[in-house]
Amino acid sequence: MDRVSGIFVEGMRTAAATSGILTQLQGRIFGLLYLQDRPLSLDDITDELQQSKSNVSVQIRGLLDWQLVRQTRVTGSRRDHYEAATDFWRVMQAIVERRFRWNLRLVLATADETERALTSDTRQVRGDIVQERLSTLRAYFLSVDALLGALSQGEPMTSTRMHEVATHMSPVLDVPKSRARPQRRRSR
Repeated sequence: MDRVSGIFVEGMRTAAATSGILTQLQGRIFGLLYLQDRPLSLDDITDELQQSKSNVSVQIRGLLDWQLVRQTRVTGSRRDHYEAATDFWRVMQAIVERRFRWNLRLVLATADETERALTSDTRQVRGDIVQERLSTLRAYFLSVDALLGALSQGEPMTSTRMHEVATHMSPVLDVPKSRARPQRRRSR
C-alpha cells in the first residue's frame, strides 16, 4: 500500500474506532475501497490489509449492511468485488434512520408508557414532578427527531425551528414559577 493510501486507511480506522458504529477493520476496508478507481475483490482487500479472508468477509458484510460498501460484478471475473459508497447524503440518511431515530423513538415510547402508568396510578405520589420531567424529555427528543428527519431529507433545521417544534408538540414546556426550583449560588 502506498503512503497516501496508508495514511487515509489508518485515519479511517481511527475514526471507525470512535464511531460506535464500525469496527476498526471496517474503517480500514472502507478507507482502502474509497480511494480506489476500481472495485476490489476480497483477495485484493485481504492482501492490501494483511488480514484473513474470513475476517475481511465478515467485516464487509457489516459495511454492506450500513450501505458504506456495495458489491459489484466485474466482467470476466467470477469473484465478488466491492466498492465504497460515495454518496454520503444517502449513507447518512440510512445511518440516521437506523441508528439514531430508532433510539429516539424508543425513548419517546418509554415516556408514553410511563405517562399512561402515571395516569392510571391512583396514589399519584410523584405525579407532578414525573409529568413535568416526561414533558421536558418528550419535547427535547421530539425536537431532535425533527432535526434528524430534516437532515435525512436534506432540509435545513435551525435551533429556533427545533424549539418551535418542541413547543408545538409538547403540552407542557414552561415550568410554572411555583414549581421552579430556586437557583443555588455557587460558593467560590
